Amino acid sequence: MGLKKHIPNTITCCNLLSGCVSCVMAMEGNFLLALTFIVIGAVFDFFDGMVARLLKVSSPLGVQLDSLADDVTFGFAPSFMVFVFMRGLEYPEFLSPVAAYVPYMAFFIAAFSALRLAKFNIDKRQATTFIGLPTPANALFWASLVVGFGNAIHSLNYGWLLMVGLVLLSCYLLVAELPMFSLKIKYLAWRANKIRYSFLLVSAPMLLLGVGAAVPIISLYVAISVVKSLAKRRHA
Repeated sequence: MGLKKHIPNTITCCNLLSGCVSCVMAMEGNFLLALTFIVIGAVFDFFDGMVARLLKVSSPLGVQLDSLADDVTFGFAPSFMVFVFMRGLEYPEFLSPVAAYVPYMAFFIAAFSALRLAKFNIDKRQATTFIGLPTPANALFWASLVVGFGNAIHSLNYGWLLMVGLVLLSCYLLVAELPMFSLKIKYLAWRANKIRYSFLLVSAPMLLLGVGAAVPIISLYVAISVVKSLAKRRHA
């Protein structure tokens, strides 16, 4: 039991370390490796809780450590990528007095990710579903956007405006009172999982986009969640 109880926390720390390395890669301008280490962190994040349950060593310490690691890998790392990316964008002349400060808006992502994680820890409604956009999904969206569509955004006259708008939108989605379905499948029956299965079937071809795939996949995930929420309210 002595060594066994440390295994999940060790995996969580590997998640945190992956986020740290992602930040270094972003600082060096290697956005592809920055994305890669966020994905590696997501893999560690997937397994730490599973291992804790299998070994029956879940603890309050592990819960808090998991949130701290997640805010590094899925909060600060993607926000730092966006910050470095936005520093390389062209800004209109009328923004010249403040253009150097606009990229700092990227760190709103880290702040709202921390708020999202804190809310998740105390919100009993999120045992089987999510309220607001999960931080790993948000992080993958941003990293994939920078790597897969960065050149296209650079070519836009108002690419900076698009990025600012997306930052504000993602911050809202992180803390919005918007129910979002979980991909955890307890029973294989179609009726209980039709939304999950439909999402996975539609998302599968999008993987052909490679590094940019997370952008349409996460966008679809949000769109389905919004439509499902509106339909539920209409029938309430």
